[in-house]
Amino acid sequence: MIGILKAYTTRVGSGPFPTELLDAMGEHLRKAGGEVGVTTGRPRRCGWFDAVIGRYAVRVNGITDFFLTKLDVLSGLETVPICVGYEVDGRRVEDMPMTQTDVHHAQPVYEELPGWFEDISDCRTFDDLPATRAPTWSGSRS
Repeated sequence: MIGILKAYTTRVGSGPFPTELLDAMGEHLRKAGGEVGVTTGRPRRCGWFDAVIGRYAVRVNGITDFFLTKLDVLSGLETVPICVGYEVDGRRVEDMPMTQTDVHHAQPVYEELPGWFEDISDCRTFDDLPATRAPTWSGSRS
């Protein structure tokens, strides 16, 4: 079962979004990634990659492999934050909270990975990525 994930998280409409960026970086991701809802034409909300949601998607859907798209949108960043867990009411969790209240209160816990400055828009395999600055995160830690 193959899943497709973006290198950052997006959402259209209201609702909880723990990694949402309400600043210039969120706007940069939106513009650089062309993030507009296909049906509504509304700008998508943008945030850092959320591995908690990614792990949940893997478990629920039986994903065995996935494609990571739009990695080139992150080119030029000194570091790339990845949400690896949440803090909910003072306790750290690495699994998706099961209540809307907990999701609303979830504060992202980030791991910073080194960025890269090369144009990677033509890369098609992991080996095509810059050798000295290739992301080392390997996905789900299930």
